[in-house]
This record gives sequence, structure tokens and C-alpha cells, in this order.
Amino acid sequence: MKNTALINFHKELGGKIVPFAGFNMPVQFEGVNIEHETVRKGVGVFDVSHMGEIWIKGPKALDLIQYVSSNDASKLFDGKVQYACFPNGKGGIVDDFLVYRIDAETYLLVINASNIQKDLAWLQTNNKFGAEIYDASDEISQLAIQGPLAMQVVQKLTDTAVEDMKYYSFQKVNFAGVKDVILSITGYTGSGGCEIYFANEDAATIWKAVFEAGQEFGIKPIGLAARDTLRLEMGFCLYGNDIDDTTSPIEAGLGWITKFTEGKDFIDKDFLLKQKNEGVSRRLVGFELVEKGIPRKDYKICDVAGNQIGIVTSGTMSPSLKIPIGMGYVNNDLAKADTEIFIEVRNKLLKAKIVKTPFYKG
Repeated sequence: MKNTALINFHKELGGKIVPFAGFNMPVQFEGVNIEHETVRKGVGVFDVSHMGEIWIKGPKALDLIQYVSSNDASKLFDGKVQYACFPNGKGGIVDDFLVYRIDAETYLLVINASNIQKDLAWLQTNNKFGAEIYDASDEISQLAIQGPLAMQVVQKLTDTAVEDMKYYSFQKVNFAGVKDVILSITGYTGSGGCEIYFANEDAATIWKAVFEAGQEFGIKPIGLAARDTLRLEMGFCLYGNDIDDTTSPIEAGLGWITKFTEGKDFIDKDFLLKQKNEGVSRRLVGFELVEKGIPRKDYKICDVAGNQIGIVTSGTMSPSLKIPIGMGYVNNDLAKADTEIFIEVRNKLLKAKIVKTPFYKG
């Protein structure tokens, strides 16, 4: 198992350390609900240094990204971020990722920790353009500073104006005395804030500075369990649960990151265009349980007669809404909001209804 550069801080703070995607990671500190509320109402810090970072460089960098990405990276400009996925050539998804345009010949891809080697191999296999690919995952640390008070904390540590930055934009800034920190207005919680990227050797300096600057705002470290409940309340997909090698972006409701721009040829383009035009047999939906119980991954979704019509991909008791929520794939004809469905929990069929996401409206 690998450790992030911040593992000792997590241990000192009493974090419960568990194996996750090949790393020893803090799953919680005080408790999921307390940490969840901290991010929704104040400011919390996630160590997400396990995430992968791959540089794509050179005159053909954009050509490679356009070919492997579902989205249209030609729309990016310097300082802009885009969400996308890698179609896998079989109608599924290799991974979802963020792409940062540093300049016309320099891009940073941020990928899921569990898929670093798979994604790297995928990029190399499809690099018929001669773009330069460099895996920097073991050199870069990343913090997600999230919550409505996050940017007030962050602004104290840089002279660059960052509080009014637009969503899905980034800047290179001097941060806590460290040069060239990438500060990105992105996140996985739906409560505002940013993500920052820096060299491993600067991790301790930045961690200490962030917590000192955030002391007056009640800043707290947050574990991966709360990260999961926060993202689920927003209806954000988690790779390995809601999307994987067997789910298409159209089925997953990711048509908005699947762009059929004229002149853009990409993996699975014809297949996905056909799905878009002709429709799909199943869709990823959100649901709320009407009866008492907690839905979990792989639980069956049934009709009133008990016939299976789908499967739960993510589920929890929502800390913000105090109701059981989940996502899952159901037959397309049952995917409309307010449709009554049933979740099989411990051999009992519990009534639920399909709802539009996000569950949490803020």
C-alpha cells in the first residue's frame, strides 16, 4: 500500500486509516455526519493526493485528447477545466477525468486513483499521434478545500484574487509561499471551494498553512466517507459504482460531456451517436426511499410484483436530508421522475420513488 505525503498528519489527528485504491487513506476523523455537515456549512479539507495526474504535451497533445475523450477539448482555453470520460471501444467507460489546459501544447489530466495504470496504458495504446505522455501521479499532492467558507480561507494564503474565479477555471498561484500551485475551482461536494495541486515536498508546508488560515472558520480534516455522501447528495457519478466498463455515458446521463462536434473523431463515436439518436434500454436515475431502510450498492431494484428491473449503484442515508437516497440503473420506460419502484433490502421490498438529481439543492 502507498502512503500520501500527508499520512502522518492524518494519524496524528486520529484519522481511521483504511486501504483505498492502493493507498492508506483516512476514511473518517470525527464521524461521517459531522464531517459532512462541516463541508455543507463551513470548510473542510480532503487529502485527495491518491488521485492520478498525467501530463499530455507537444504539438499533437490536443489530437490525442480529442481522440480518447468524449468531450470536445478544442473548446478549452488557457486556465479552463473540462469534465470528460474515456469511451472504451465497447460502449463502456475506461474512466472519468478532468482535463486542464495549461497552454495549447500542455494539458493535465486528473484521473481516478484506482485506474492510474489502466488509464496510462489506454492513453499509450491510443497514442497514434506521437503526443508526449508523462505520469506524474507519484510526484503530485492534491487537497480539496471545500465548503461555503473555503475560498475565504484560501484567499488568505495567496495575493492573487481567487474568490471570484469562475467554476471550472484554474490559475497558477503563489500559495502559502509555494510557487506555481495549481488552484482549481472544481470539487466533488457541491458546496463550493477549490482543489489545489503541488509537489509532494511542499505538502506539509501547505497543509499546516491551510489549517492555520482556517482556524477562525472552524476548518476540519474530512475523510473519504463524507466525500462519498457529499457527492451522492449531488448525484455525481463514482467510477466503479455508477459508471464503469459496462456503462455508456449516454446511459449514465453524461450526454452533456459527449460531444459530436463536426470534425471530432473519437473512440465509440458512432456507437454513442446511435444511442443518443435511438435511445437506450436503461438509464441511471436517482431515487428516495419512502419506507425505512438504507439502499446499498448491488441491491436489486424491483417493480411492485418483485420482478427485478434494475440495480442500485450507490446508496446511503443522506446526512443533509435525513432520508435514504440512492442511484441505480432501471429500464428506460421506468426512468421518469415520481415513478414508484421498490428496493430489495434484506429480502423485503421497500417502496421508493424516482427523483431528479441533485438530491441536495443547497
